[in-house]
Amino acid sequence: MTAVYDTPEVLDRHDGPYGEVVLRRHGTLLQIIANGCFLMDTSDGRSERLLVDAARAALDGRPAPEVLIGGLGVGFSLAHAVADRDWGRITVVEREAAVIGWHRDGPLAEVSAGALADPRATVVEADLVTYVNETSDTFDALCLDIDNGPGWTVTEDNDSLYSPTGLAACARVLRPGGVLAVWSAQPSPEFEGSLRNAGFQQVRTEEVPVARGVPDVVHLGVRPG
Repeated sequence: MTAVYDTPEVLDRHDGPYGEVVLRRHGTLLQIIANGCFLMDTSDGRSERLLVDAARAALDGRPAPEVLIGGLGVGFSLAHAVADRDWGRITVVEREAAVIGWHRDGPLAEVSAGALADPRATVVEADLVTYVNETSDTFDALCLDIDNGPGWTVTEDNDSLYSPTGLAACARVLRPGGVLAVWSAQPSPEFEGSLRNAGFQQVRTEEVPVARGVPDVVHLGVRPG
């Protein structure tokens, strides 16, 4: 007997300044594909929740901390942050207009509609690399989930974010004692070293078990102050 596999259904395809981004439905799951690279889907969300929770836990108990989330994705990080009433202002930077549209009035609204309606939440359409270099705003936490990791970026331009200059820009938007949390599909001792070399303290990596293969991880570092 020949096995039959579901074929993903393309719901929308958008060609923008950063390449192609695709929204697919595969069974009950919604998937985002960027430049042919699988980014994420709606299957679980543990990694996205840990990203936000780990940043919150690493803070020093300050009231109503403000968080900058890099990447809207399927909306799990935003929704989880909004569900935590301890967070103050929640800002999400997403460079793909199509992704924002899928959340506002498309299939991904089922994940994020309630979160987008929260008065603490704001979505900014911008490239995160540009944003952290140019914004005058500062935050208590910066959660990055725009790539598959520091060594597996969606576009070459994102490489700069994990360089000494990029990490300095991340530190610049953090208040003293603020936390940088970076999601990755695999551990990276090299990136831990980069965080330390950039001046971050309390550098550590938290693992997120997955069904098969190497665990996902969240890299953490605290800005001195």
